[in-house]
Amino acid sequence: MANLTPELEAERKKICKIAKDAGLDCFETIFELITYDQINQFAAYGGFPVRYPHWKFGMEYEHLSKSYEYGLSKIYEMVINTDPCYAYLMEGNTMMDQKLVMAHVYGHCDFFKNNIWFSKTNRKMMDQMANHATRIRRYVDRYGIEVVESFIDTCLSLENLIDRYSPYVEKSIVPKERSETRDESDFLLKVNRPYMRDYINPPEFVAEQKRKAVEQTQKLQKFPNEPEKDILRFLIHHAPLADWQQDILSIIRDEAYYFSPQGMTKTMNEGWASYWHSKLMTEKILNDAEIIDFADHHSGTMAMAPNGYNPYKVGIELMRDIEDRWNKGQFGRDWEQCDDVRERKNWNKKLNLGREKIFEVRKVYNDVTFIDEFLTQDFCIRNKLFVYKFNKKTNKFEVDTRDFKAIKAQLLFHMTNFGQPIIKIEDANFENRGELLLSHLHEGIDMQPDYMNATLKNIYKLWTRPVNLATAMEGEPQLFRFDGKEFRHYKLNAGEKGASSKAESGS
Repeated sequence: MANLTPELEAERKKICKIAKDAGLDCFETIFELITYDQINQFAAYGGFPVRYPHWKFGMEYEHLSKSYEYGLSKIYEMVINTDPCYAYLMEGNTMMDQKLVMAHVYGHCDFFKNNIWFSKTNRKMMDQMANHATRIRRYVDRYGIEVVESFIDTCLSLENLIDRYSPYVEKSIVPKERSETRDESDFLLKVNRPYMRDYINPPEFVAEQKRKAVEQTQKLQKFPNEPEKDILRFLIHHAPLADWQQDILSIIRDEAYYFSPQGMTKTMNEGWASYWHSKLMTEKILNDAEIIDFADHHSGTMAMAPNGYNPYKVGIELMRDIEDRWNKGQFGRDWEQCDDVRERKNWNKKLNLGREKIFEVRKVYNDVTFIDEFLTQDFCIRNKLFVYKFNKKTNKFEVDTRDFKAIKAQLLFHMTNFGQPIIKIEDANFENRGELLLSHLHEGIDMQPDYMNATLKNIYKLWTRPVNLATAMEGEPQLFRFDGKEFRHYKLNAGEKGASSKAESGS
């Protein structure tokens, strides 16, 4: 609402009412009209102009500015998941573009408010970001810009090492702490007569046995008790960090969790917003003179790249497909068991449950469950979804397979954990030397050595002791190790991670 022209404010009120009448439930939405330079600045900060200072934001701003100046890209809208929602319109856009953006924004706001995967996010993140920036500026004043920025660089390189599903899991069972010492009866010789106790179990013998028992218990006791996916949290609590370093790492972790649901629902979120801007614009908002421009801009956004994946296109088409199937009753056992091609083609029970179903989908699904449940073979054929690969001989992307299972598996693989390796902390006292042992959940694709080495190096900077990673390379279990000076790797026997299974193979 702030600083909008009278014409834009009138359209905003109109579009807001149309969105509410259509069933969208949004937080209060505050629109700001800003220049292209300002929108690039805000986008570089992830939508938060109050964010802490760091060179990576300047680099992102430079990239966005050059892309705009050279006509390679243009930001039409930006909306922030807060309560109230803040959205930005760019000066110079046509009235049709501004109306399209506002309709699109209301779709996003409804999704932010009602999708369960956003339910754990901080709705006052604008204030929290400002608080983070204040704390980091204080550390800069105290320790110097180079020291603080260098530490932030390390933390940002590890910001994906979190457990994205942990905010939605309530742990009702608290693991029982294991005793660090064993009962004396476990290691003392049996004594039938009390007066013989000191002769059979002299004090020196008892002390030595106790010492050995403690050492054995420490070796057997696993720390952490269970594999830990939230590596940042573990490092905050257990790495030898100064107070200011712990605070900065906690800031990076908090912001990573805030942005995580946006990555987990990219296809759904953009599909939902695109579905509603398309519907509201064509049915209620556009005038006759704007239809051609809208169709041109909308089709440009929805174009499927010849060798890429467009979340806007896949999202909106899947939403429309779900609505159509549930309107016609094309779901359930009868539908799944029907083998008659003609009957399936003409199947229409006129249930009209489509609108209700897509609102349900918007509420409880994320991209992985969305694609897993609703992507069908018919949908892939109609929308020409194939698996592509790069042919080095022709220097072009070519269709690798049209097999539906392979297409679905490829999509799910890239959406699970954002396509990034799943890493856990297995042991923080590996081989009883205080070293860190990480394990990689290998899913058929080896990790890239340069990224893997850089990650081990940066974890070492926080842990300050050697860091080990158990994974597989070229089909063989291997252990990679960085001790602060050099990288080494060892072959492992299948299923083992311990020292007894290592055989040096290189450095």
